[in-house]
Amino acid sequence: MAQRHHDLTDPTAGPVSTGDALAGYLRGQATEFLRALRLHRETGGAVSNGSSGASTGGPASAEVRVDAVRALRRSARRISGSLHTFRPLLEPEWSEGIRPELAWLSGTLALEHAYGARLERLLLALNRLSGAAPVPSQLAGAAGSAGPDPADRATAHPATPDRGNLTVGAAKAGALLDRQLTLARTRAHSTALQALGSSRFHAVADKLAVLASEVPLTPTAPATDLRPLAGAAEERLADAVTALPLVTAGSPYNAEALIHGLSPDPAPHPQDAPWHQVRLLLRLHRYACEVVHGRSTPLDVRLLAAGEALDRHRDASEASSAAAQAARTPRIAPATAYALGVLHADQRHEVEAARYAFQRSWQKQTIGAP
Repeated sequence: MAQRHHDLTDPTAGPVSTGDALAGYLRGQATEFLRALRLHRETGGAVSNGSSGASTGGPASAEVRVDAVRALRRSARRISGSLHTFRPLLEPEWSEGIRPELAWLSGTLALEHAYGARLERLLLALNRLSGAAPVPSQLAGAAGSAGPDPADRATAHPATPDRGNLTVGAAKAGALLDRQLTLARTRAHSTALQALGSSRFHAVADKLAVLASEVPLTPTAPATDLRPLAGAAEERLADAVTALPLVTAGSPYNAEALIHGLSPDPAPHPQDAPWHQVRLLLRLHRYACEVVHGRSTPLDVRLLAAGEALDRHRDASEASSAAAQAARTPRIAPATAYALGVLHADQRHEVEAARYAFQRSWQKQTIGAP
């Protein structure tokens, strides 16, 4: 097999990591989760009994709350991923009971940020394509910052005659996207607040508080070598990558995906699903490396580049779906629909570019280049 990061499939490579290392990793992640939860509560971000209310504090507190939520998601993902990869070493009833809850929590907390980032991405793309920012004030809000100087917006990317038709519909397209995604973001924010105040979340937090001091390993786990299980995670990733159409990845015009995206069918294009699965498996592989070799071990830059390409793929895929969904809005003006169609095509090109970037980084990885 081709040489890969850390040689997890080679039982003779490096020192042996046992179940004790897994226990230490899980305790550390549970401690980080509890620390982030305490920070979130101290900044007024927590609510009780599922009620949603206004958060207290100024911009600094809001930024701290965002960082705390990000840390909660990060720890939940790592614990859930490690429980999946090393599940034979953990008490089945406990492990299988908490994994779906961690997935629910991580997914719920991720939605608000995802909608905001998607809106920012689409508005910036509209600005780039049309030569004029469609809704600059909302762009600043989506980015979570003051945004560019108004004078710069007035002079940057002047509209050219060949962009005329797009410019006509870009402002309305941007306003439509802003309404739809801001509404979705607001609902996701309320859902996250309710989740953090729910009995379901408190049950998860209680279990992680116990995990911070006691990991439910099986009797034989403390002396078990972790490398075969980590290597199996790497093999699953390699098999999934092998199934991808890497030879044709990055074709400049994927007509099949474009046609599907603007059809009446709102379902995601089936082309994207295998790439999303590879992204998940790559993340599990990274977490397995952290468990076996420690988080202080530098991540292979090629593996990092592959992960970043898959993140861009996911972002562009979801943004293209949002543009297509907006284009299905009844009774919109033809110019608005045209702008959304151009925006959808642009994001599908971004999908193809991300696939090509992944192909390049993965090929560098598998040849074992120094």
